[in-house]
Amino acid sequence: MSAVPAHPTRPRTGLLLLLVSLVVSVAAYAMVGLGLRERVPRDIVVYGLTLAGVYLLAWGVVRWTAPRADPVLLPIAGMLGGLGLAMIYRLLPADVADEQSLWLLIGLAAFVLTLLLVRDDRQLDAYTYTIGLLGLILLLLPVVPGIGFATNGARLWARIGPLTFQPAEFGKILVVIFLASYLSAKRELLEAGVGRLGLPRAKDLGPLLLAWGASLAVLFLERDLGASLLFFGVFIVMIWVASGRVGYLLVGGGLFVAGATIGYLTLSHVQARVGYWLHALEPDKVNDFGYGQLAQSWFALASGGLVGTGLGRGSPDLIPYPASDFILSAFGEELGMLGTAAILLLFIALIGRGLRVALDREDSFGRLLATGLTATVALQTFTIAAGVTRLIPLTGVPLPLVSYGGSSRVATYIMIALLVRISAGPWRPATRSPV
Repeated sequence: MSAVPAHPTRPRTGLLLLLVSLVVSVAAYAMVGLGLRERVPRDIVVYGLTLAGVYLLAWGVVRWTAPRADPVLLPIAGMLGGLGLAMIYRLLPADVADEQSLWLLIGLAAFVLTLLLVRDDRQLDAYTYTIGLLGLILLLLPVVPGIGFATNGARLWARIGPLTFQPAEFGKILVVIFLASYLSAKRELLEAGVGRLGLPRAKDLGPLLLAWGASLAVLFLERDLGASLLFFGVFIVMIWVASGRVGYLLVGGGLFVAGATIGYLTLSHVQARVGYWLHALEPDKVNDFGYGQLAQSWFALASGGLVGTGLGRGSPDLIPYPASDFILSAFGEELGMLGTAAILLLFIALIGRGLRVALDREDSFGRLLATGLTATVALQTFTIAAGVTRLIPLTGVPLPLVSYGGSSRVATYIMIALLVRISAGPWRPATRSPV
């Protein structure tokens, strides 16, 4: 029997927050026009009405299909998506930015379709190995001759007919669903540990070693450092939550160090990224492209100061790939430290709501699925934020909902839809808050 929450959710809260996110998104687009051309964009009414129409439609579908769902997830995603789209219009030609607008609409369509098709997230638990196989196929699709192809040295893309996309963005969702189903079924076995630290028994190391090997395969076959780190990191978080044993974190950390060492010693592109990270500001290297893009990113962050130059009034276009790898640096220059902190706080709020959804769930599958989806967003956000601020080497993963990239945007909206569905219950008794 499903638990009844202590307080029902407040639909008006979600609608009010969504309207605020729409106002901020349209205002950001207007500020970009004022900063670049000293006039409000001529299409701002169409732009605003289109955004309002699709987001309000999505909100209506949430209210219809999941009336007890978390009311905050969609508004946060809407504000992040709107700010990212405004910055893309600021950084890229109008026709390219228009394509991203189309991908945002496709992403929201995928959000709605996910809610309509997945009426109960527990139905996914019945297709463990089918979903896992499909996820593996998508992860490895870029290495298939005639379908996959490389860009900038990494095999991230696949082309099927007229459609070009990054299959790993969708594969990671299926892998998270598979892991949630598999780990929830094996939870009792995983809870057994050895010693005070709860180290995993030798016979229980199979899943951990398999995930480690799969992440190394992605690294070596596709030269995709970001996806490899993300895949293994999410698995470690999920197996730790499933088992409750800190020993899995310790063993996982050791395997991570071993994998990173192997990658650095054998792969030239990993060595190059570490070199860029360590030596980007050396005078004899700052004009080199690989080193220079990081240096320009840091210069942009520094020139933004506390409040920034204003949208459209800085020079973030001096950074190579400012709309993808370095969009956070572009925000840092034009919105300053306060604006960048506000964007990161939005991500923290999104991650916090996702973790709350996981904590509130009654069943282990829903709890693990919410944890895995939230961990995916959290690790992507940390990796890109830490990369542009020189905390770690840059890995090339996109900032969810904000960076340029159609596949990433659509995949993230699907993950948000799944979190919305999971948040609709069943819940643990008397744990649900009004907001």
